[in-house]
Amino acid sequence: MSNHRQKIYLSSGLCLACLFLGAFAAHRWADAPLTVGVVRQAEQLMGLEFSDAEADSMLTELTDNRKSYEAMRKIDVKNDVAPALLFDPLPVGFQFEKVQNPLKLSPLVAVNVPANRDDLAFLSIRQLSELLRTKQLSSLELTRFFLGRLKKHDPQLHCVVTLTEDLALKQAATADAEIKAGRYRGPLHGIPYGAKDLLAKKGYKTTWGSVPYRDQTLDYDATVVQRLEKAGAVLCAKLSLGELAWGDVWFGGTTKNPWDLSQGSSGSSAGSASSVAAGCLPFAIGSETLGSIVSPSSECGTTGLRPTFGRVPRTGAMTLSWSMDKLGPITRNVEDLALVFDAIRGTDGRDATVRNAPFNYDGTQALKGMKIGFLKKAFDRKYPNHAADSLTLSVLRKLGAQLVPIELPDYPVGDMTLLLSVEGAAAFDELTRSNRDDQMVRQIKNAWPNVFRAARFVPAVEYIQANRLRTKLIQEMHQTLQGIDVYVSPAFGGPNLALTNLTGHPCVVLPNGFRPEAGKPDRPTSITFMGQLFGEAKLLQVARAYQEATDFHKKHPKL
Repeated sequence: MSNHRQKIYLSSGLCLACLFLGAFAAHRWADAPLTVGVVRQAEQLMGLEFSDAEADSMLTELTDNRKSYEAMRKIDVKNDVAPALLFDPLPVGFQFEKVQNPLKLSPLVAVNVPANRDDLAFLSIRQLSELLRTKQLSSLELTRFFLGRLKKHDPQLHCVVTLTEDLALKQAATADAEIKAGRYRGPLHGIPYGAKDLLAKKGYKTTWGSVPYRDQTLDYDATVVQRLEKAGAVLCAKLSLGELAWGDVWFGGTTKNPWDLSQGSSGSSAGSASSVAAGCLPFAIGSETLGSIVSPSSECGTTGLRPTFGRVPRTGAMTLSWSMDKLGPITRNVEDLALVFDAIRGTDGRDATVRNAPFNYDGTQALKGMKIGFLKKAFDRKYPNHAADSLTLSVLRKLGAQLVPIELPDYPVGDMTLLLSVEGAAAFDELTRSNRDDQMVRQIKNAWPNVFRAARFVPAVEYIQANRLRTKLIQEMHQTLQGIDVYVSPAFGGPNLALTNLTGHPCVVLPNGFRPEAGKPDRPTSITFMGQLFGEAKLLQVARAYQEATDFHKKHPKL
């Protein structure tokens, strides 16, 4: 989850409704009698009013409910146990593509090992993979190079939780032996990468960036890690995340933005974006629930993909919200996103929300004649990045796209994100009840410990009602996007970020300029491309065409 200024869902009073009387009573109150006066107090939290007779009639039921809560709490339920309710982002009438075609990558210019080896730090996955495939460079050389950069710059960036050096060198040696023997697995073979430390890797700690879990080890590998290993990628580091996936503050400090070390990298995929932006890794895996790929990619000038909900298995990843969590890559350019996404997508037989659907990316396609939507009201308003975003629209027109003004459905999406607060509170129920949340670094009102506590008092009825509104929103969003494959939004354009995380739509965020700041280095700005559900292929094609017409992604911070 992002720590960005758009934390609208935590506005005053959002979480202060009642799960109903004693649902989060401390144990010393478990046997205290419930009275009409207690009901009266609860009514104020819920915004409801009952008569004295109605309140009195509830007391037996409420007392029984409280006993039921206590009985259920005696059963240990780990973070990886999903509820028997699955979120489905597909609207009525939605149709998948039927046929899977081979990926079509854009033409690759001949690549040679740079005279200055430090320039390897900012080559793309495709360029590095070509050096490995043609044996101009070994995976061991490349892995040692990036491990060296991680060791050199992490004291400034605070982006590494655990360096997996022994594993990386072993995997790199295996990759070299396979490539030498002619068993080349594809473009990720021998390529170093990092994983956000909410992804399990057997033999290493999986800390979730949080003090109560800093010594946690999980005896399995996340599906995404397994799939990258199958593709031959080399895991160099478990990367920082804001504690329990909020922001850039974790038990090791604040992860820094390589463009301005006085600033945090944003989050919660803090280390993933920071390390890639700094040239410490060619790519990293992040996650998003409500901006955690978009926000750090925007701040650090990386290129990030938040896939459709239900595209990438979350098995072996920390759960924050069963209906909103998504895993995706952070890279140097759009086509690298396509390569990594293709390796990690698809069902695994364990995450029941994931579907197999075609991914027919074609990096050779132009934009001429394509209809691309844009959020007119969002672009028309006055905001800091207005000039750069307007130029983005101009570039798309010059590339031959037909821009079509659209507006998003009008829903109280900030209020509806109470869904995240409630699901997060359930995912970390034991943490709250044990009071181990007191160990967490951030203890302000706008932080997880307080949000989890307050979410205990959201009525179950209101949680269900928010989900029903979500169903209506999904259907109306489907109607809004009829006739277009992709639309463009300012990076934090009004409700777009929250709305599309609720509907599950995919997103690519990439740099589109720099903003000067007095006495400080210029920092990147970003633009957001949004796709249809399961429309990552077209989304990446459009984003790539724009990116290739600009050079913002080719500029790098000077550490």
